[in-house]
Amino acid sequence: MNCPPPRQRLLVAIAGSGVMLGACASAPPAPTAALDGARLAITQAERGEAGRYAAADLGEARTRLSMADTAVSAKQMVQAERFANESRADAELATATTATAKAQAVNAEMQRSNGSLIEEIQRNDGVSP
Repeated sequence: MNCPPPRQRLLVAIAGSGVMLGACASAPPAPTAALDGARLAITQAERGEAGRYAAADLGEARTRLSMADTAVSAKQMVQAERFANESRADAELATATTATAKAQAVNAEMQRSNGSLIEEIQRNDGVSP
């Protein structure tokens, strides 16, 4: 049985190490959970009427999700995950902004109603049926 010379064994070992390191350096898997989270957050924002109350934030969420999808196609998974997380955050901001706007509208309506009731009470104050 012939063993290869030490130099040849060293070259084979180095080549094997290079292949192993190359495998470790490959792109990480697609950030499926982050992408799904962003899509869900956008859907929830749309259902909550964010397009009416927070259109800019919702638009930014959609843009960043599109950027995440493009990064996945380009096999830039770290960047894709970052864009997906930013998209989710923008969609959640749109949802929160929408909830605030709706609450302010309800509050304003209640104040108007209270003002009307106070005026009615003052007008009828002292008048007996």
